[in-house]
Amino acid sequence: MLKRMTLDQVPRPATGKPRAHEFVFSRLRYDSGDWDYNPKVAANVLNSVVEYTNIPVYPEEIVITADSEELLAFPFLFMTGHKLVRFSDRERDRLKRFVERGGLLFSDDCNHDVAGLYATSFEHEMRRLFPGPGTLDKLPRMHPLYRSFFQFPDGPPQTAHELNGWGDDLVHDYLRGVEHRGRLGVLYSNKDYGCEWDYDWRNKRFQRDDNTRFGVNVVVYAMAA
Repeated sequence: MLKRMTLDQVPRPATGKPRAHEFVFSRLRYDSGDWDYNPKVAANVLNSVVEYTNIPVYPEEIVITADSEELLAFPFLFMTGHKLVRFSDRERDRLKRFVERGGLLFSDDCNHDVAGLYATSFEHEMRRLFPGPGTLDKLPRMHPLYRSFFQFPDGPPQTAHELNGWGDDLVHDYLRGVEHRGRLGVLYSNKDYGCEWDYDWRNKRFQRDDNTRFGVNVVVYAMAA
């Protein structure tokens, strides 16, 4: 059953802190790049989760660093940017533990290419963290992510920001990832969902199709036991 609410109808907790049962949209702050790009993504995705599902949400974005002691308390971590991605040894250790403990890191390249600075440096970091075959392999279209809530039989939905191609396929018809014990722990996109979803959620009514529905799939997958 769909829960027809909007984000401004979600009650703010009296303590100002997330409750254990709530989904928290946490964003990774990293020192090397523009981690705070696309600031409206969190509110837009949270509104879609409230509108379409019964998942309780914390109605504000949480910003956290990779070396934070609190990182492992969250099931989901979003990161984005255009520039260099470089982690310290402590940050690498915490991020690896985050994935191994069942967390989902969703990394979205705002350059929407395959050879830019964000792409090459992020991929280098992931291969340091998770060496061996299978790191950042393309996700098959039958992956559970594409049917965790809405159905996306053709794989990840197209964005309006990837059509220039930057020398690669005009439209990237795939996402990539890292799996740990049969579960996706890193979701990696060159499709620039951040720019696609970076608008006030109140303007969603002007969209012919709700382009944040795939974000709901990502959240539902991250919250699944």
